[in-house]
Formats: sequence, structure tokens, C-alpha cells
Amino acid sequence: MPFVWRTANLTLTFCLDDGPVRWESVHWNPEASTGPVDQPLVEVSALGHGRSVSTHRHVGTVIGRRLRYTSHEATDTSLRILQQDAVTGLQITTFFEAADGVRAWTEARLTGPGSLELTSLSSVVVALDSVDFDLVSGDNDWMAESRWSVKPLREAGLPDIQRPPHHPPPRTRHAVTSRGSWSTGEHLPTGVLARDGYALGWQIEHNGPWHYEIGETPRGGYLLLSGPTDQEHQWTATITADRSFTTVPVSIVAAPDRDNAFAALTRQRRAIRRHRPADDLLPVIFNDYMNTLMGDPTTERLVPLIDAAAAVGAEYFCIDAGWYADGDWWSTVGAWQPSATRFPGGLGEVVERIRTRGMVPGLWLEPEVVGVDSPLAKDLPDDAFLSRRGVRVAENGRHLLDLRSAAARRHLDDTVDRLVAEYGIGFFKLDNNTMTGPGTDSDGQSVGQGLLEHQRALLDWLDEVQARHPGLLLENCGSGALRMDYAMLSRLHLQSTSDQQDPLLYATIAAAAPASVLPEQAGNWAYPQTGMSREEFTLCLVNGVLGRMYLSGHLDRMTPPELDLVRSALAAHRTVLPHLPDLVPFWPLGLPGWTDEWVALGLNGPSASYLAVWHRSAEPAQVDLQLPRGQLTSLFPAQPDGWTYNWQNDLLTITANTTEPSARVIELIGPIVADPDLTSGS
Repeated sequence: MPFVWRTANLTLTFCLDDGPVRWESVHWNPEASTGPVDQPLVEVSALGHGRSVSTHRHVGTVIGRRLRYTSHEATDTSLRILQQDAVTGLQITTFFEAADGVRAWTEARLTGPGSLELTSLSSVVVALDSVDFDLVSGDNDWMAESRWSVKPLREAGLPDIQRPPHHPPPRTRHAVTSRGSWSTGEHLPTGVLARDGYALGWQIEHNGPWHYEIGETPRGGYLLLSGPTDQEHQWTATITADRSFTTVPVSIVAAPDRDNAFAALTRQRRAIRRHRPADDLLPVIFNDYMNTLMGDPTTERLVPLIDAAAAVGAEYFCIDAGWYADGDWWSTVGAWQPSATRFPGGLGEVVERIRTRGMVPGLWLEPEVVGVDSPLAKDLPDDAFLSRRGVRVAENGRHLLDLRSAAARRHLDDTVDRLVAEYGIGFFKLDNNTMTGPGTDSDGQSVGQGLLEHQRALLDWLDEVQARHPGLLLENCGSGALRMDYAMLSRLHLQSTSDQQDPLLYATIAAAAPASVLPEQAGNWAYPQTGMSREEFTLCLVNGVLGRMYLSGHLDRMTPPELDLVRSALAAHRTVLPHLPDLVPFWPLGLPGWTDEWVALGLNGPSASYLAVWHRSAEPAQVDLQLPRGQLTSLFPAQPDGWTYNWQNDLLTITANTTEPSARVIELIGPIVADPDLTSGS
């Protein structure tokens, strides 16, 4: 029988009969009809209980097909569905929480004696009525983050092989997997399936390994969302009546089209974020790293930067990497004591300079590593580190702390508490530049389960730090954005969106970032340098205006006109900042391609929208944007300066009359009709 659960924004339809529970549809339209599907809500495999057909797919599991509906409990904001496998005594409970979308996860336990070794357990599986969708998905890399593409599922690897009279069941899949501790090291845990009139969006909320796959079934298709598995991540977990296992959570939304699906994901992220009063500050942060000191700070270099950052209006000043070492520091990190050589008068002298200039001091910290040449590598016990077969994991000159260890947690707590108490640090840039590999077996479990428990312990540690220091702001950085997920970002204030040093390449990263990150958390670097042409200087700053401008660059070397341009960009940014927590993204030219000539990002609000447009060619050109006509104002720079804007009904034609790459930010206020004569000369 069908069971319909309606939230404020979605309608979920399930089939509850004498078979396994099936999630038939999730729809933004409560009147949408659904058809019968054959895909169970939960797929589970265990040692001795695999799949009914040999395949790489995680559907068609024997236990998944044996599950039977037991009961459900529903309120306006939550749903719980129970199923049972009579053969193993396995009880499966799937939880749903309503927000703008729905958040879901699954728990497994035994109801009787014995144990069961799980090898995969889906968070949920959504049935699809067909595979006639375009997949919108993103790839990630260091300095090449947020590279999105759109591809029909048939072209993504789902061949059309169902033909009468045989109707063979498809065995292939489109699978996307992240391995190790960099949750976004290669791919993004977010996607959208879109076709005319309907889009299904999702994100997997885990700071470690995850997996999603899309495949075809005889009656349609499926979207499976999961944390680690044995096949992909060397993960197994033993459950008993007293030891349950809970999957990683996922969020799912539905909307009429792609951009509305990303807007719904944006609202969903706000709903699940553990918001603190300190997060309302939204300060402008200057960081000395990018294209500036690059991990080599000293008192002599910092003092003029501090003064210049304060003079343009920065509110926080972060001393980035290198403050804790006299020379090359990569393999010696871990103690986090300030260098006496870099700071002859002590780090406190520099921090006090920051404070007397009216800014809050911040420090870079990479808490989860200890260099192989650090004294702490000998001082901390073996159980403080991730290890395999009794040997500590060593990657890129570092050992990795196991946050399940009391000794490891005590070391990190002492470090943070000391720096806050001694120097009044109000901001930490938490970096993570070394990946764990598949995990740790130090507790006798599978390496995948060891890593999962460590990553969950990291989240607990972050929660405890913020409970002790409620005013402390924490940035999430992982070699740029290689750990850009909403397990971390549900807790942290800011996400560094890249380490990319070329402002032209950063344009696509900044424009695409809101597909993965809340605009109010998207820390986009703006690092202009003295001597740049005015257009290049402006483009550097445009990269940061529609997000959280992460200011850098040698402000201390700039001319007065250059500093005035920085102040103008900050003024434009501060125009947007109060509205940022209510804005949702849209892309009038589509999600940006890595080499696109024109790139555009819009942030839409109830009374005003903001649009950043980049032209990355050296020749004058024009582009048409389909937008509701509204009152248009040049936000940054304050004058169009070589760009023209002309409306024809709801078509905005933008012309860049520059002979080098350039960018602009405009404000659109509707429904007032814009002045058709707003051009570079008006």
C-alpha cells in the first residue's frame, strides 16, 4: 500500500506491502503521481549474504530483498521506518528529518544473539521512474576545485540494453566514490538529476569516504547514497544486539529545475548548520598567505601588512603557515610553539599589533598531523596515531593523529586552549594537507571502520572546542577545498574554496562554489597586487565580492588609487554581506566550465539580486543573459568603466569593451524597470 509523508516543501511516497519498503518518489509538487517501483529503500550486504546477481552494483542485495516492513512513526517533521530480516534477525531503521529538503540515515542492529559483519549499508536508495536524466556533478582537485559538468546518464555509462523478449537486467552503474580522509579530494558529494520539469538533488554529509551510484532497473532506475563500503573502502562493521551501526547522513531535495534544486540544497544547508551567535559576525578576514607571504611570516614582514589591512577595513587578521618554525617546517610540525627566530620580540608582540589596530588575531593550524621529525612523534604514545598492522601511517612526511585517542585529543585541546588563553586568538584556519589513505586497523576493526570512527571523533572534537570557546571562529581548509563537506561545514564558520593563485582560474571556482557551499561560508580569495593593470586588479577583487571575501595581497606596497579600489570592493562586499544568509545561487550561463570565456554567478534574494560576470578573453565581446528585467546598478566598480548593459524585455545584453580580461558586479532590484540608457558613458 502507498504511504505518503508530506513535509513543508516535499512529498515522499513509499510502498509498504509484503516486500521490502520502496521509496517510490520525492517531489516538490504534492499532486505529482508515481508508479510502482522495484527498488528497496535500503540495500545491505554482509559476509555470507551478498547480492542476488553478480555485479559491482550495491543494489540487488540478498538481505535487502528479504527485508520486510514492520512499522513506522511519523510526525510533521520526522519519519521513522522499521524493517526486519527474519533470517539474520537484522533490524533496519531508516530516519528522515524534514527541513527545506529531507535528511536521512539508516541504523542496523540485531534483535537476537550472534553477530553480523556488514560489508555495505546504504544511507537510502531513491527509486527513479527512468534513467532519462541529465547528471549534474562536480570534480575536485587541488587548485582546480568545483569543476562541474552536465551529462545524460546514457552517456555517463548506462547503456540501453533492455529489449524484448529477453529484458536482461542491467548490471552496470554510474558510480562516484571518494576515498580516504579528503572527502572532496577528487569528486564532490553533491549532485543533481535533472530533466524537463523535475530535478532531484542530494549531498552526502561525511568528512571521509563516501559513495553514490545511479543505475537502471527493469522498472526504472535508482540513486543509492552511502558512506564507506567494503568493495570501495575496505570497510566492514560488526553489529550485535548491543552494537548498532549508523550510516552517514544525506540530504535530498526536489525542485522544478537545476538552479532551484541548488537553491533548495542551499536552504537545506542552512537548516542543518549548527549555527552559533558568533557566526553572525561575517567579518572581513585578511590572511597573509596567498600570493603574499606564502608560509614565511616574520615580524618585519607582518607589521606593515597589519597596518595596511587595518587601514582598508579588515576586521580579522590571520597569520598563516610558518609561524611555528625557524626554517623548513613541513616534517617538524606538531608542537605549535611560536618561532623565536621569526618573532624576535615574541609572537605576542605581533598579535598585540593586530589587536591595537582594531582587528581580531588569527592563526593557521594543522591539528591532525605530527611531522615525522617532530619531537612529539616520540613523545605521544602509539595509540595516538593512525596505524596499520602495528605501523604508523606516514604520508608526505607526516604521521596522522587518531582522534579516538585520549592522548591525541588532550594534545589538541591543550594546543587550542593555550593559544586562545595566551594570545587571545579568535580565529583558527584549520588546514589538512595530508590524506590518511584507507584508514587504521589499530583497534582490530577494518581499516575503513577505523577511519570512519576517527572522522566522527574529529567532529566531536570540533564540537567540544566550540563549546569551550563559543566566540572562536574556525575555518575549514584542506589543501584548498579537498574536505568541503557538510559534516565539517555544519560546524565551521568558513570554507576556503581553493589554493588557486591565478585570479582568472579562480573565477570559475568562485562562481561554482555556491553549488557546494553556503555563500556566507564560501571563502573566496581576493589577492590583488600593486602594479597590476586596473582590470586585473579589479578582477582579483570581484572574485571575493559575492561570497566571503578572503583578502590577501601586499596591501603595504600599494599606491593610494590601488588602496581606494580595495576599499571600494570592501564597500561593495559589505553591501551584500547583510543579505548573504538569505541569498540563493543561480547561474544564468549555466555552471561554469573551466575554460569558458564568459562566467556568471547570481545570488538571488527577496528584494535584490547580485550578479558577478567575468569575461576571460582579451578581445571585446558581448553575452546575453535571460533575466527578469529589473533596476540595474553597478556595484563594483561603482562605474561600469568600459562595460555596457542593455535590456530587451527579459534579455540583458552585456558588452565588455576591454582589451584584457575583466569582471564586474551588478545589483538588480525588481520589479522596477531598469534605465535602458545605463551604459559606460552614463
